[in-house]
Order: sequence, then structure tokens, then C-alpha cells
Amino acid sequence: MTNHPLAAALVLAVLLVFPPVHGWSMDPLPLEPDVNSRLDEVYDHESRMFIMLYSLQGDGKVDYVTGRLVQEYTRSNYGNPVYYTEQYPLFYWWNHTMFNDPDQDGVNGNEQVYQENIEFDVARYKPCLFNGQPC
Repeated sequence: MTNHPLAAALVLAVLLVFPPVHGWSMDPLPLEPDVNSRLDEVYDHESRMFIMLYSLQGDGKVDYVTGRLVQEYTRSNYGNPVYYTEQYPLFYWWNHTMFNDPDQDGVNGNEQVYQENIEFDVARYKPCLFNGQPC
């Protein structure tokens, strides 16, 4: 029975060296929404990502975001931007959680939680108003 203090000290040392990890989100990531629920799209020149903003609830509020790497960017004959992107997103944001999909193989369960309890800041990409309208 003299090993109890030694065992308690060992457990305490392990807990101090390896603090408990808070659990990752267990909610499964929904499949990428249909284009009909897309609210907006933006191109981030800094990261070369084409970002699509969706409203799964249909209430006009962004609640699902995808980001695809852009392979090539050009302009059409009419001056409109044309983006050639990867088939599947590199990241997803949903339910206050950022998911990373380094395989870029679509939502199939191998996505990794990158960060939890995070809001997607749309204002970073659309920070201004012009005559009361978002630009």
C-alpha cells in the first residue's frame, strides 16, 4: 500500500505534462449546399481562394462557407472575372467551426477540425457600403 502516493504523484505529473484536450466538434459536416442556397461569392486575392457564402436556413444569413483554391484567373470578353478552381473546397466553415480538407475530395468524413468557436468574418471581404449597398 505504500505505492499509492507514488501512483498519485505519477498521475499528477502526467496531467501536468499532458493537459486534457477539449473534445472536437462531433457534429458531422453537411454536404456542400446546392447553388440555389448561395448568397454571394468573393475572390480573395491574398490567399487565391474563391469563397462561396451559403444560407442553409434560407434566411439570408451566412451559415455555411466553402473556400476553393484558384488555379487560374482571367476575364471574359465582357470584362467579367472567370475563376478556374479546384473541384472541391480546401476549407469549410459551418456551425462556428472551421474544417480543413487537405485532400480536397469533398465532404466524406475525413475533414479535420481546424478551429472551433470561430465566426466567419464576411466584412473582411466586403468591408464597405456604396450608396447604402454592399460593395
